[in-house]
Amino acid sequence: MARPSLAEKDILNPSEAIEYFVLSRRKFYDLLNNTDGEDFLAYYGERKLILRVAFERYLRNHPELRRRVLWQRQEEDRQGGTPNAEY
Repeated sequence: MARPSLAEKDILNPSEAIEYFVLSRRKFYDLLNNTDGEDFLAYYGERKLILRVAFERYLRNHPELRRRVLWQRQEEDRQGGTPNAEY
């Protein structure tokens, strides 16, 4: 039996969330260490687990967690070519 893809999973561990959402590892772990139990966190003992759908909503309001590479890719898609080189 094949493992489900990250898009099919409802609950992700931190490493899976970083991979799936293309996040900055440092910023994501800072968020986990400094959060007071946002709507997207679930606990299994001491482990912090991420509720995928709730975290997607959180990211819409906090895009600064995403890596610049993804932002550039989205800009390319929106503009239909290469993004502006001026940053």
